[in-house]
Amino acid sequence: MQHLLSRAKWDADAVRDDIRGFVVGQLHDTAAVLVVDETGDVKKGAATVGVQRQYTGTAGRIENSQVAVYLAYSTRSGHAAIDRELYVPRSWTEDTARCQAAGIPDTVGFATKPALAARMIGRALDAGVPASWVAGDEVYGGNPHLRTALEQRQVGYVLAVARDHQIATHAGKFRADTLVKRLPRRAWQKLSAGAGTKGHRFYDWALADIADDRPGHYQLLVRRNRRTGELAFYRCYSATHVSLSTLVQVAGRRWTVEETFQSGKGLAGLDEHQVRRWTSWHRWVTLAMLAHAFLAAVRADEHARHPGPDELIPLTCNEIQRLFNALVVRLVHDTAHRLLWSHWRRRHQARSQTSHYQQQAAQA
Repeated sequence: MQHLLSRAKWDADAVRDDIRGFVVGQLHDTAAVLVVDETGDVKKGAATVGVQRQYTGTAGRIENSQVAVYLAYSTRSGHAAIDRELYVPRSWTEDTARCQAAGIPDTVGFATKPALAARMIGRALDAGVPASWVAGDEVYGGNPHLRTALEQRQVGYVLAVARDHQIATHAGKFRADTLVKRLPRRAWQKLSAGAGTKGHRFYDWALADIADDRPGHYQLLVRRNRRTGELAFYRCYSATHVSLSTLVQVAGRRWTVEETFQSGKGLAGLDEHQVRRWTSWHRWVTLAMLAHAFLAAVRADEHARHPGPDELIPLTCNEIQRLFNALVVRLVHDTAHRLLWSHWRRRHQARSQTSHYQQQAAQA
C-alpha cells in the first residue's frame, strides 16, 4: 500500500477525472446539483500536509486537523464526490521549507475554501458535467467572488448565508434576519425539502427579492423550522425565473454531501489515511472516492433496473458493501443465509420508515 501511495507511477488527478466521468455517466441529470463542502480529519503532530489548529466540523471545535474541500454530484438517482482540494493554510504556504518537506508543489499557493470550490466547479463545468445548480453552506454563500463566478457562467445557486448577511432591496439594505420580519404572513409556504428516513423534511419557506440590476433573478430564501422557529437563510440566483419549490429542492440537496462524507468515511475509508505527504494524501482520498463512487453507482443501477418490493427498503450503500464483502471479497459458504439476513434488515427498516411516515401524516 505504501508503494501504491508514494512511489508507484500513476496520476491521481487523471483518476479523479475518470471518477467524475463514471459518476456522471451513472447518475446523469441535467438538473443535477453540484454541492460543495469541507470536512476535516483530526491529526496529531505538525508534519502532516496542511495540518494546523483550525475549526473542523468533524470535531465541532478548533482542533489540530487537516481540512479538505470536496465537490459532490447530486441527482435524484444518487450522489458521490467527484473532486477534492486540500486546504493549505497560510502557515504552510509562507513556509517554503515546510512545504518542500511535505512534497507540496511550488505552484501551490494559498487559496481560500471558496476559491478551491470555484476551482473544482470550473473543472467540472469545463469537462461538460451536466448540472444546473450549486449548493453550499455559509462559507461559500458569503463569498461574493464565488457567487459572481457562478453568475458569469449562468449556473444557478442556492447558498446559505449568515443571519447578519447584508441584503440590498429596493427599500434599502437590511440584515437577513431583519428583512425576514418585513415579510407578510402570506409569503410563507409549507414545503418539503426532501424525503428522509423518518418522513418528509417539512419547513416553512419564504422568498424576498434582492435588488440587482444585472441579468438574472436574485432572491433571499428563508427557511423556518415549524417546531422551533429557527431560521436559515440562502442567497439564490437563477438565469431565468424558477419556482419557490425548485429553490427549496436545491436547498434540500445540500445534505447529500454530508451523507457522502458519512458513507465515504464509514464505508470507503476516506478519513483512514496515515500519510503525511501531498502526493500520498491525494492518492488515498482519490481511491476512497473511487470506492464510494462504485457503491453509489451500484445502488443507482439496482434501483433503476430492479425496483424493490414495498416491504423492503431500496438497497443502500451500507447494504451493498455488506453483501459485496460477504459474497465477493470474503466469499462465505452460507450465501443463502446472508441474503436472508439482508432481506430481514431491509424489511425491518421498511416497516420502521413506513411507521414514521404514517405518524407524520397523522400529525399534519
